[in-house]
Amino acid sequence: MDIEIEEELKVIKRGVEELISEEELIEKLKKDRPLRVKLGLDPSAPDIHLGHTVVLQKLKQFQDLGHQVVLLIGDFTGRIGDPTGRSEAREQLSEEEILENAKTYKEQIFKVLDADKTEVVFNSDWLKEMNFAEVIELAANYTVARMLERDDFAKRYQNNKPISIHEFFYPLMQGYDSVAIEADVELGGTDQKFNLLVGRRLQKEAGQESQVIMTMPILEGLDGENKMSKSLDNYVGVTDKPSEMYGKLMSIPDKLLVRYFKLLTDVSLAELAEIESGLESGELHPMDVKKRLATTIVTKYYDGEQAQQAAQEFENVFKKGELPDDIPEIELSEDDLEDGELWIVKLVAATGLVDSNSQARRMIKQGAVSIDDQKYEQINEDIAVTDGMIIQIGKRRFAKIVLN
Repeated sequence: MDIEIEEELKVIKRGVEELISEEELIEKLKKDRPLRVKLGLDPSAPDIHLGHTVVLQKLKQFQDLGHQVVLLIGDFTGRIGDPTGRSEAREQLSEEEILENAKTYKEQIFKVLDADKTEVVFNSDWLKEMNFAEVIELAANYTVARMLERDDFAKRYQNNKPISIHEFFYPLMQGYDSVAIEADVELGGTDQKFNLLVGRRLQKEAGQESQVIMTMPILEGLDGENKMSKSLDNYVGVTDKPSEMYGKLMSIPDKLLVRYFKLLTDVSLAELAEIESGLESGELHPMDVKKRLATTIVTKYYDGEQAQQAAQEFENVFKKGELPDDIPEIELSEDDLEDGELWIVKLVAATGLVDSNSQARRMIKQGAVSIDDQKYEQINEDIAVTDGMIIQIGKRRFAKIVLN
């Protein structure tokens, strides 16, 4: 094998869960032209966290190697919603919701990808133009039996839960997207393998060379066990403030350090090997490696100066017990209160540190809420609200109440 291709393969395969197939990828690389590397996005949840960036990081590596990244916004398929991992049909989104989500997606994604080297397409450009005869012809490529091999469909069928016919069209449409853009490679999470394989099949039926598929692992969240998720509050958002991002990363279990470096950063393979061997031998202390990881990731999404400020704030808040310098102020008026008091759930939700009353309840019950250094674990309390009151959720999130 060509030495240059061999080195390129080492970068491409870094952190990859499954590659179908390496031999096909090598043949594509031998053609000495930029490969068209596809990522399809379902614009139903626009807020991106580091778990989502695992596949984006791989796309950036392809860009750095000179290949063409094609970011496909599923504005048409989004009206159905990807049934992957669902026990029931998804609620369909309006065109306005999809376009607004897609706009937010692009703003956040280009924190990782080079916008000037990214081709952005919308699958409504070809899917909405298909007539019924063409849809039938597309559907003829797959049997119901093959569709039921998909785990989520199989479970719903076995449990007598309804599967709408239109849901079967989601993997077909996603696969047809690969035909429309003539993808050489398609990336996705491990949960997307079925959809990616459909793309290979449809390309073959269309007389194209089948795409290589690469699945990326699902990233564990800050708890070290569960998939990173906003609903589990174990996530790091790409739009989190530098100090919050740094503080969250300092809380990850030691066992995730190498994995986070491998999947979320640009450190070289040689550096990665040094970090891994240093941790195993004890030459590197996990706390020092964790600081390096947090600084590296904050620098990636902001800059070196803000990363250093975040590191200093972490030292002040968590080592010296001081309050952060930039606590957000939340204004409340007497009209918001009843006899100067407010139900604790509403008070916590009003800070904006949680997304909803239900998340506020959950944080309180978990013992994660303190008000003026006093922990509260009961959701049925009314709190006497005072000017300058400090509300803290977990170790890193603070808000100051300002009465007017």
